[in-house]
Amino acid sequence: MRKHIVAGNWKLNNTLDQGLALASEIANMVADEVTNGTEVVLGTPYIHLAAVQKLTQKTANIHIAAQDCSTHESGAYTGEVSAAMVASTGAGYVIIGHSERREYHNESDEMLATKINMALKNSLTPIFCCGESLQIRESGTHENYVCQQITESLFHLSANEFKNLVIAYEPIWAIGTGKTASAQQAQDMHKAIRNHIAGKLGNAIADTIPILYGGSCKPTNAQELFAQPDIDGGLIGGASLKSRDFVDIVKSF
Repeated sequence: MRKHIVAGNWKLNNTLDQGLALASEIANMVADEVTNGTEVVLGTPYIHLAAVQKLTQKTANIHIAAQDCSTHESGAYTGEVSAAMVASTGAGYVIIGHSERREYHNESDEMLATKINMALKNSLTPIFCCGESLQIRESGTHENYVCQQITESLFHLSANEFKNLVIAYEPIWAIGTGKTASAQQAQDMHKAIRNHIAGKLGNAIADTIPILYGGSCKPTNAQELFAQPDIDGGLIGGASLKSRDFVDIVKSF
């Protein structure tokens, strides 16, 4: 039985006080309402990590994630935050390879492989993001493209290391473009990703890896998405900034 995970990605939002208020609202709702054991991950800016971890540590099934980590362990790298620093805050997860990081910071598959290594070395669970643009989707090469991202960034890992991963599929072409990915389109890609992992490491490993949907997931479509056999949760953007919407997505399982 794979974990059900709903992870919020706050992106570049919330001052420290605003973030603490949002985390408190979510923690209270999760504590008071039936969430069926779904694992909740709050992907906050670095400034929130330690404080939000402390605030939520007594609420079952809530975990904290950084939105990135450095390829470096330490040194003269101004502005960078290492995986060890992230782990020292009490965070248990780190988002790696988000489409915005790939686009705005030119993060390559090779660079992301190094970040994955750093995360695992520091006992963090990577949430590895992959996905394709509209051009790739319309060319019909989207499954090969996404599977290649996984090959380049993850297939250097051993089976035991791979078991510590979470994967998030982002249909970049359906985020903020006016186009929408159907539940079946999302399922098809999730299945292709799982089959690709099985081809490398076998079904026993592939069937344990949670694969999250990172498209436009909202309370109105979460239940249909999460009902698909290979969709194990969501990586939620905008809706994660509204406590009621976010917890309603969590409850969609």
